[in-house]
Amino acid sequence: MENDVQNFDSQIEIQIAAYSDLHRWNDYVSQHTRASAYHRFGWLQAVKGAYGHDSFGIIAKNKETQSIVGVMPSVIMRAPFLGAQLCALPYCDVGYAIGDNAEIEEQLRQYLVEYVSKTNTKKLEVRNIDNTAQQPESLKHQKVRMLLPLPESSEALLAGFKSKLRSQIRKAEKNGLTAVLGTEQKFIDEFYNVYATNMRDLGSPVHAKKWFQQVIKAYGSNSVIGVVYHDGKAIGAGLVIKNNTNASIPWASTLREYNKLAPNMLLYWSLLAHCADNSVECFDFGRSTFEEGTYKFKKQWGAEPQLLNWQKYNSTGRPITEEIDSSQQSKLRSMAESIWQKLPLSITVSAGSLIRPYISL
Repeated sequence: MENDVQNFDSQIEIQIAAYSDLHRWNDYVSQHTRASAYHRFGWLQAVKGAYGHDSFGIIAKNKETQSIVGVMPSVIMRAPFLGAQLCALPYCDVGYAIGDNAEIEEQLRQYLVEYVSKTNTKKLEVRNIDNTAQQPESLKHQKVRMLLPLPESSEALLAGFKSKLRSQIRKAEKNGLTAVLGTEQKFIDEFYNVYATNMRDLGSPVHAKKWFQQVIKAYGSNSVIGVVYHDGKAIGAGLVIKNNTNASIPWASTLREYNKLAPNMLLYWSLLAHCADNSVECFDFGRSTFEEGTYKFKKQWGAEPQLLNWQKYNSTGRPITEEIDSSQQSKLRSMAESIWQKLPLSITVSAGSLIRPYISL
């Protein structure tokens, strides 16, 4: 847009956030009931630091007092030969507007829609949520995020689990597994080795290690890595980011040859316990397809689904209707995954680091 500031009504103005807005942005996000850990300015910093994509966070301010009344994080992703797209937010599940009221949130979203249409940006993606109550039959085949309310302590959390779940946690401990939390480079290295191996086995390109280093750097004390060990070897790892009283786990992996020892149970327990003991009230397990494998794993901890409502707009600002993958596309994807799984780990890390910056999921 020609101007950094745009007026939608006589009360507020919307402008592109600068680095100088970081502390005020985070203060607003910290107190907002609908904010996620991804809404913190750190996500935009990490994207820029790791992959060079320009942040396009926008702020709504009261004209008279200049106080912040809403924010919406987004990123301009420029891919070679494919042009630019605006994503709110890449590499995670959510990136919707948060504001003092629904009208301000709609104005923030509309600002991005108008930016796309005026600059001929290829598309806009807004990763919203649906807060309305959903019947189970309406969630079939839908993408949801799984949310778990946490009590005031890990002791209370453990006491609230079903006996089967507690026995699975104890099984991991009886198998000689241990869990340690931290954010030092050692933890990032061990996390990345497990993550990269697991993603290769799944046939999916990996983020560069620099991405996780930038996330930890940007979030600081609002981040933690959990690592599970067997005989001194890291066999499971997960990364959690926090915002005031809520936390999210964007990545968690285990080495499949050790899954019979239940490292995933100890990994999630250690991170959940840490969050419960550090004033986190809601834990976001991340995206799953309703009633499928990862959904059932997260459900056993007591997490409940919230519908993800992702919206896309074309270069004219018109909504894009998502098309269901054809069988041919599915075959091509399966073929690509099969080839990727057979590649040496070092090749998948190198290739993935080149490809992954341009995949918004």
